[in-house]
Amino acid sequence: MKLEGSCHCGAVRFTVESPEPYPYNRCYCTICRKTQGGGGFAVNLGARSESLTVEGRDAVTVYQAQNDDFEDGLSPLRRHFCGKCGSGLWCYDPRWPDLVHPFASAIDTPLPTPPEYVHLMVRYKAPWCETEGKDNDPRFDEYPSESLAEWHEKRGLTC
Repeated sequence: MKLEGSCHCGAVRFTVESPEPYPYNRCYCTICRKTQGGGGFAVNLGARSESLTVEGRDAVTVYQAQNDDFEDGLSPLRRHFCGKCGSGLWCYDPRWPDLVHPFASAIDTPLPTPPEYVHLMVRYKAPWCETEGKDNDPRFDEYPSESLAEWHEKRGLTC
């Protein structure tokens, strides 16, 4: 599925091909919720990095979180956002060079409704935040064992 996205001020526009466009994964980790999650969580989609085209790349800024688990003290995950308005756009991690993860909030294309939500990194959620959704929605203190691609494939939702 071709996704079109943009920042709030219009300085950055992008397109990307997504075989996994269902916005089902709600991440409550401190980095996601503080950099992208107005509702207390962020929603990332799966897409093919080689298909990413960007207009206004000069306005794109990258943030790498501090992380002592890595030799240089930085997480390899790179969060791309508009340097003019601050809108989160996508994440990229060079450990998985074929993937890019657009923030669902930056996508202008109508997205399909997921049959469930998966709540992950719940142990890091803000105290005021509820993991809203259906009672039977899966909830994980850390990461689920099922990848974003596996979730789509198992449910026959890959595009």
